[in-house]
Amino acid sequence: MGYIVPYLGIDLGTSNTQIYVRHKGIVIDEPSILVADRNAKRTVRAIGDDARVMLGRTTGESMAVRPLADGLTHDFDMTEEMLRYFVRKAIGASRLFRPRAVMTVPSRITPVERRVLRKAAVSAGIRENQLNLVDKSFASALGCGLPVFDPIGSMVVDIGGGSTEVAVISLGGIVASKTIRIGGVKMDEAIIGHIKRIHNIQIGDRTAEEMKISLGSALPLKNERKALVKGRDLITNLPQNTELSSTEVFEALRAPCQAILSAIQDVLSRTPPELAGDVMRKGIHLTGGASQLLGLDQYIASEFGITVLLAKDPLHCAALGVGHLAENYDQLHRIGRNSFLKEEKEE
Repeated sequence: MGYIVPYLGIDLGTSNTQIYVRHKGIVIDEPSILVADRNAKRTVRAIGDDARVMLGRTTGESMAVRPLADGLTHDFDMTEEMLRYFVRKAIGASRLFRPRAVMTVPSRITPVERRVLRKAAVSAGIRENQLNLVDKSFASALGCGLPVFDPIGSMVVDIGGGSTEVAVISLGGIVASKTIRIGGVKMDEAIIGHIKRIHNIQIGDRTAEEMKISLGSALPLKNERKALVKGRDLITNLPQNTELSSTEVFEALRAPCQAILSAIQDVLSRTPPELAGDVMRKGIHLTGGASQLLGLDQYIASEFGITVLLAKDPLHCAALGVGHLAENYDQLHRIGRNSFLKEEKEE
């Protein structure tokens, strides 16, 4: 009797973790959050969806933990705990053999940070000599169907929870890229800051995210929307309501959107002319959860005069990309970095 070793594709993100199992597809898509005790042992009480329900409702004895920041390990022990939970949930805890995996990492990652992520994955149960790390921007491009192995320049802008990665990809490698620490979380923080500054009301992360989805836009809306926001009055410390308009949210999100625009401009300016011509013809491709901000594609297109295309499934592009590599392990050797062309910047 033969045993089948599981092949996994893991997208370990600041906001969400997704796991693709070979021949099954994406089986895990949950928030990268844990709820743990505040004591020295930091006993974990909930992970993923279970922890999200408790977000903002924890007692003084427990706290919500986001172990990843900007796509990197901020809390090693909690990252290991969370990843082990998700891997076991994806393939079952009674496996005789450790799974093989392809996992996304930020393009700007340093050798030390790469070792930390690798160690966390191995400690969580991944087979050490069968763990392959792939740039997230490359995985996102592959997941949204771009010809990443062809001699054609493709630009992908992956706007995740903790960061935005802009990259031009050709011949299986990254030609030019830039990473900025701006993403969905910073957008939420901008909304929180605006409401605090203008209305003297403190709101939580979940409320800010809801306002971003319902009222947020990268361009002014012709028909203004309004919503009632509930929070805590900073003067009286009592619950308070206020009305928030789409114009206010647009103003709050202007700075993050401009930062993303500047990153794209920087990468385009460092892209070789032939590949830049390909981008002009084929357009810029948006992936990642925060790329769904209303009007963001039109905003970028109007600034550069280039077609901007939102991926069909922007939330899952990176997971589908590493999932494709889990299904086609023989393609891993075709991935490399065009070091003779590659330029990379970080902010």
